[in-house]
This record gives sequence, C-alpha cells and structure tokens, in this order.
Amino acid sequence: MPTFYTKAEARAFASRTLQKSFTTDSKRVLREAVRSTASHDRFDIFLSHASKDAELILGVKALLEDQGFKVYVDWVEDAQADRTKVDRENADLLRHRMRQSNSLIWVATSAASESKWMPWELGYFDGFKPGQVAVMPLVENPGATFKGQEYLALYPVVGKDRYTDGRQDVFVEDLGRQWSTLRSFGKGTNTWSRYTG
Repeated sequence: MPTFYTKAEARAFASRTLQKSFTTDSKRVLREAVRSTASHDRFDIFLSHASKDAELILGVKALLEDQGFKVYVDWVEDAQADRTKVDRENADLLRHRMRQSNSLIWVATSAASESKWMPWELGYFDGFKPGQVAVMPLVENPGATFKGQEYLALYPVVGKDRYTDGRQDVFVEDLGRQWSTLRSFGKGTNTWSRYTG
C-alpha cells in the first residue's frame, strides 16, 4: 500500500520555492515560472487541480520538477486564461495543452470536488491517452488512507512505496493489479508491471 504525499510535504516544497524567489505570494511565484516554461511545447505532466489550492499546487509542481519533470499548470503557463469562465476558448486552450502533455495527474484535495474544470480535464485526457491518468491524493497526515469520489477509483494513484529490496521510490499504482514508476509514467513511457503472488 503506498504512502501518500501530505499537504505538509507540498507546503514544504512550496516554502522552499518561495524562499528561493524572495517573495511570499504563491501565485506570483507560479506566474514567474512562466519565463522558464514559456518556450515548452511539450510537458511531461498536465497538473489537474483546484485553483483554490495555489500553495499546495506550487509545492506539488516543485516536487515533480525536483524529480526532473516539465509540469504544466494552466495559470502559470497561460496566465491570461480566466479559469472561472467555462467557455469554448478556455476549453480549446486546455485541449491543446493536454495534447502537449504525456500524462495527467489529478491532484485530489477537498477543493477538487468543487472544481468546474477538473472532471472535464480528467475525462478528456483519459479519452485520448488511456492509461496515462493518475490521481495524486494530498492527505492531512502521514499514513492516511484516501477515499475520493467514486469515479476516481478507476484510476491508479501516485504514492511513495518500496521495492522488495527496501529501496524507496515514487510509484503510480493500480492497487492490487499493476504498478509503474512515476518516472516512466510522467514521461509517457510507462510499462505496467503486474503484482506477483
């Protein structure tokens, strides 16, 4: 059973990022990241998230970038987009960005269930890149379990776990069935391994 990332871990990554930038505004730091990612025409991970979770998302983005991934966050790379509007223009932009991404990670928080865009992003991405969608629960306490909305059980989860020899890694696990490393999953090259015995 994987150990999920905690909100405290995400906030710690956000804090380190904020300290590096000498500012305390999460949204500003994310927008400043545009300069470094504006030229990207490909992303490893499309981060589907609730915009209310700015600090947590800054941390998750930093955590994933620390592992070598190029991460798409809409209000960073496309700051001009108005996420509050559900319209054709925003949908076209998000479709384009999803097509530029190898995988989608759906960040599961309490605010996620209120998002207008997250269920749509999940369904769209799963429709054109099946097997490249995962849910990343952010839990309150280490060792906490995750039970999200019923449809999220269709997707594997991102968590920390150990190989049989004791080495720790970050995995995408379809619990009880199969697993891949986050490294391969995020790059779009995952090969699922079956659980044995």
